[in-house]
Amino acid sequence: MDFSIARQNMVESQIRPNGITDLSLISALGQVERENFSRDINRSIAYLDEDLPIGNGRFLLQPMVLGRLLQLAEIKPVDLVLDIGPGTGYSTAVIAQLAESVVGIEQDKELCEMAGETLLELRVTNAAIICGEHVNGVPSEAPFDVIVINGQITEIPSSLLDQLADGGRLVAVLGPEKQGKITLVKKQGDKLSTWAAFDASAPFLTGFEAKTAHFQF
Repeated sequence: MDFSIARQNMVESQIRPNGITDLSLISALGQVERENFSRDINRSIAYLDEDLPIGNGRFLLQPMVLGRLLQLAEIKPVDLVLDIGPGTGYSTAVIAQLAESVVGIEQDKELCEMAGETLLELRVTNAAIICGEHVNGVPSEAPFDVIVINGQITEIPSSLLDQLADGGRLVAVLGPEKQGKITLVKKQGDKLSTWAAFDASAPFLTGFEAKTAHFQF
């Protein structure tokens, strides 16, 4: 299978037609080899327009949903980004093409180790993967200009919003039902604003069960 052709077909049939116009993001999605972040059994379907199983009940987000999340985040070349729940690290690799540096936090130990190894093999030098609870974020590296949550959650923990820099943005698929909303939260001083931009469905991300304080919009 020619993965380079599959990758370009993904860009032309899934990314561009769905309102993703940021040229840097389109370039990143066209360069990062999604198949390298897939289980061997699923490499041949790495570029399908669906969430990709990566084991242990986890998925890589379908390309269109990830693209919309990242475009909404408006990641800049000077930004420090927190990537929550990257699984095998595909989203971290894409973000690394857009930001100054990115920290991924993954609570599944096996996936965390896979992500770290793959990023090292691909020589992604401005990214790091930390094994830890998704909901905790990485306060030792905060504040972050952008926080990306790789999956659907019902509410946003206050602990993550506290890790946003002034002017920072958080993006996630938000909602309690199967159909959620791709949502942007912006922090300006002590004020937060939220915008539900698009309908979307995504697998619920583990670690965000109701067990900590959440922000009510």
